[in-house]
Amino acid sequence: MNDETNPSGRGTRVRRLILTVLPFVLVLGAVGGAGAYIKNTADTADRTVATTLWAETGDEPGKDPAAGADRGRATTELSKLLLPVPGAYRLGPDIAEFGNDSERSGKKATAAMKEMGRGLAGKQRRELDKRIDRLRIQGIAQRSYVSMANDLVVEIQISKMRDTKAVHDMYEGQTELLDAIGSFRKGPKIQGHKKAACYRLPKDKDKDKDKIDGMLCFAYDGEALVTVAASGTDPFSTSDVAALVKDQLDHIKSPGEYV
Repeated sequence: MNDETNPSGRGTRVRRLILTVLPFVLVLGAVGGAGAYIKNTADTADRTVATTLWAETGDEPGKDPAAGADRGRATTELSKLLLPVPGAYRLGPDIAEFGNDSERSGKKATAAMKEMGRGLAGKQRRELDKRIDRLRIQGIAQRSYVSMANDLVVEIQISKMRDTKAVHDMYEGQTELLDAIGSFRKGPKIQGHKKAACYRLPKDKDKDKDKIDGMLCFAYDGEALVTVAASGTDPFSTSDVAALVKDQLDHIKSPGEYV
């Protein structure tokens, strides 16, 4: 029996769709926020993390504790998986209330995901909470990047889960959702990574509006689910975004090594 004839199967699909849609709404919000940032940015002020003075011992300078901070944190197992800020970029705008380079524990990420289910009926919410618990989220790390020309903002999020099947299912759910919506345009393929898919935002038919385009990419590697949201001015460079996605996925293979 398939989901259409099997009530139990249909319920499983609905719950899986809820798990997919809730994070996806936040991803769309990220694209919108990045677009607003691009529109409102009128200068190229340095947004890198400030380097503080450090102590010196004898004639030799001490080790700078903030060295490389402008490329992003790499102090935990999860933060090391995020792509260090490449040369043509700098750290970008804040991602919601979390800043531009942050990490949340599995406990906090689980609680936040459950909070997104607010408003569901009691039984649905309890079922959703159980499914979220079964994901066994280990943590979420995210970082934003902005091009030196202020014409492209990219947000990368890595969610790590102990349940590799759940990682695969969420990736499948996200791509199935965008395919089903139908208005998203196919994005470029990511060279060397078959477990990745990119989508261009629906075409803007309003010719009078400032041209802001965007792209969403989803990928997974073992326990890591990767989500990339990009927004930029017209003409939008899908190749630049695809290159960042490729670098990110390559970096996961060798965490801690700056590219």
